[in-house]
Amino acid sequence: MNKNILAATPHGLLRFGLRLPIWLYRLHLGWLLGNRFLLLTHIGRKSGTLRQTIIEVVKHDKESNSFYVVSGWGNQSDWYQNIHKNPDVAINVGGKKLQVHTEDIPLSKAVDILEEYTRRYPLAFKELTRLFLKEEFQPGRESSQRLAEMMPMVVFRPR
Repeated sequence: MNKNILAATPHGLLRFGLRLPIWLYRLHLGWLLGNRFLLLTHIGRKSGTLRQTIIEVVKHDKESNSFYVVSGWGNQSDWYQNIHKNPDVAINVGGKKLQVHTEDIPLSKAVDILEEYTRRYPLAFKELTRLFLKEEFQPGRESSQRLAEMMPMVVFRPR
């Protein structure tokens, strides 16, 4: 029972909890989440229907208004696979809606960004690694490297 969360897609209470913030955006209260979370609206690669997912922002580059995120379920995450089929998507962050293009971030740059994240949010980093990986990573370069190898990073850049 000590499997990490990446071994299966979320279901039950976990899925409910992860999807709960979507209702904040639907009720026009997304601004309550600030720039720490975004609502991704993307197209299903098989169904062709609109899908929505909440994702934590790892870094917001204010100069380019770009948002960096990681796929908590690795390459098998549905939203991650969907954006690779249709990389032009919409995001809501805070009170703004943006039309963006998705790009993969190379591993070395992802490690740098995650290392910066661990310095800014050490407690969140420890808790997220404990939740997802059943192992509490200590902030630092080595942990950032391990995480970046398991959880690919993408950036949403305004179109």
